[in-house]
Amino acid sequence: MADASSNSSSRPVELTVYDLPSPVDVAVEDATRTRVGRLRLLLILLICAAPVIASYVTYYWLRPQGTRVFGELIEPQRPLPAITATDLKGQAVDLTQLRGQWLFVAVSQGPCDLDCENLLYVQRQLHKALGKEADKLDRIWLISTRAPAKAQLVEALQGATVLRVDDAALTQWLEPAQGRKLGDHLYLVDPMGNWMMRFPPHPDAAAAAKIKRDLERLLRAAASWDQPGR
Repeated sequence: MADASSNSSSRPVELTVYDLPSPVDVAVEDATRTRVGRLRLLLILLICAAPVIASYVTYYWLRPQGTRVFGELIEPQRPLPAITATDLKGQAVDLTQLRGQWLFVAVSQGPCDLDCENLLYVQRQLHKALGKEADKLDRIWLISTRAPAKAQLVEALQGATVLRVDDAALTQWLEPAQGRKLGDHLYLVDPMGNWMMRFPPHPDAAAAAKIKRDLERLLRAAASWDQPGR
């Protein structure tokens, strides 16, 4: 009788053949997955942006007829750039970290003169005048890297964020009205980091009242989704 092991070794090897996927089918599946992934990402972005968009629509298009906006709406909006600033202690701060709050911004590109001090005073008084809504708005003072900061002025700005920013980088984001300087205005940035409004230069008491009205209306329009604190 033949050895069983020799019989098994002489048998042909049996292979199981599997069909390989067609390259065309693979490409179609990959394209489908990519398209679905992009649609999902777009949907998420729209959901995140919807509250801000809704507040703008309410404020600028659905407000009662005859109501005028004092500030100038910036179109297209300019997103907060990834600029590295420094605080007054020399610590690096990424400006994009300021997102999450409405930002009320003043700028000083040189020594803070009387006009600059008056603008900072108006900024502070308007912030206080918002009452309980003030927690939704951060005061920001951006100083040129070459500009000195008076110690007594910084002390008077308690509660404000004071940062030094390179001039060239700052002028790529904010822009004054024609014939004006960057430090002549107050600027408003939404919680997503978009610069969206510029107020007329050197506001007096009457202008400050109109700025307050704009701020109150905008915060009220965003009340359904905006919360105090970053």
